[in-house]
Amino acid sequence: MTASSLTISPRKLRSDLYSYSYQNDAKTPLVISVLASLIERTMARNERIAKNCKWALAKDYNSRVFECQETPDMTIQSYLERIFRYTKAGPSVYVVAYVYMDRFRQANPGFRINARNVHRLLITIIMVASKYVEDMNYRNSYFARVGGLTTKELNKLEVEFLFMTGFKLHVNVRVFESYCSHLEREVSIGGGYHIERTLRCAEDIKSKQVEQERYNCIARILL
Repeated sequence: MTASSLTISPRKLRSDLYSYSYQNDAKTPLVISVLASLIERTMARNERIAKNCKWALAKDYNSRVFECQETPDMTIQSYLERIFRYTKAGPSVYVVAYVYMDRFRQANPGFRINARNVHRLLITIIMVASKYVEDMNYRNSYFARVGGLTTKELNKLEVEFLFMTGFKLHVNVRVFESYCSHLEREVSIGGGYHIERTLRCAEDIKSKQVEQERYNCIARILL
């Protein structure tokens, strides 16, 4: 089943993100399916444009650094699930990664996301987003193995991405919530999903868990 044909009920989405766990056995956040579906539709639209308008093909030679020689046979959904499985990056990381993808496209209008560049772009922006959002992260070498690249390749892609976006990595609350709302609208035809609220709640839960662990630690010391 592709991400675009996946049906997500409002109750299930809220329950999944409200009770999101950062433990090793945590389930894949449903926001990944929403993001995968959105990217797949963008790629399909770009393919149609490329077939009808040859001039619409990517002319930005700098962005071709993200293209691979052979098209990977892994779907976007499977690739994002793999990244989550081995990195356990929280839901907010994927929202920030979506912000970075949009900024990259705006800064490089000649770039067209397609089957040959999407995987390398995704592992790069998710790694950068994880560094921005999370307190602790894996090394680039680990992300490279997860994404099917060499460390040298991923290091180069990271540097290229940073320069091609002008090092604009900061995402304030207003921008974050606007992109959450956009993802919400993507799946709101059958009812509101309120992704931004559930994500904030998940982050609040994480903070409370950390505070509780610190309190328990202090309590044990005092005892």
